[in-house]
Amino acid sequence: MSRHTEFAVRQSIVDAARSMNGLGINHGTSGNVSVRWGDGLLITPSGLPYEQMSADDVVFVEMDGSFDHPLVPSSEWRIHRDILERRPDVNAVVHAHPIHCTAFAMCRQDIPAVHYMIAAAGGPTIRCSGYATFGTPELSELALEALEGRACCLLANHGMIATGPGLSKALWLAVELETLCRQYAVALQIGTPHVLSDDEIARNVEKFRSYGPRPKV
Repeated sequence: MSRHTEFAVRQSIVDAARSMNGLGINHGTSGNVSVRWGDGLLITPSGLPYEQMSADDVVFVEMDGSFDHPLVPSSEWRIHRDILERRPDVNAVVHAHPIHCTAFAMCRQDIPAVHYMIAAAGGPTIRCSGYATFGTPELSELALEALEGRACCLLANHGMIATGPGLSKALWLAVELETLCRQYAVALQIGTPHVLSDDEIARNVEKFRSYGPRPKV
């Protein structure tokens, strides 16, 4: 893999991180983005404001957690590494603290199938994980449980995770997850949302296999 290609991937991570605030899925430097690269991953550094970040600031982390970079990787590097290590279908991970996702995560509530767009998550629910301190192996294990058969989840009292076969799909899913949580929050204020059947969601999951952003030919 050429240096030019690596630079492009690094820049795509910077661009995605910078876009999260504008897309309404993050505030400040709390989110982080990673992409599978070689025998490890490329991930945003810890605590560096996105507007100051350059492609060279993105940190390459080996699967054993080691890195050789003047900046340290995101404090959530472990959860990114563990997802990429255990989920060969995933090549990119977006973690953020959007308002509505985080509000449901604070209440430790799963999101039921109140809209067919939940099928983008891969099943009839979006699960909320159990709670563990950020950056710990325990949090990674809880996140992996919540992501079983799913492409995204909530993290109790923390935020959300969206994954994808590529970064554009993971970022798209992160936006869709926050949108769904916002819609659900409003619907709960109006009345009792009707939950779609598992059979209906299964039909939509199949349709979603070819839905969403795809690479240009």
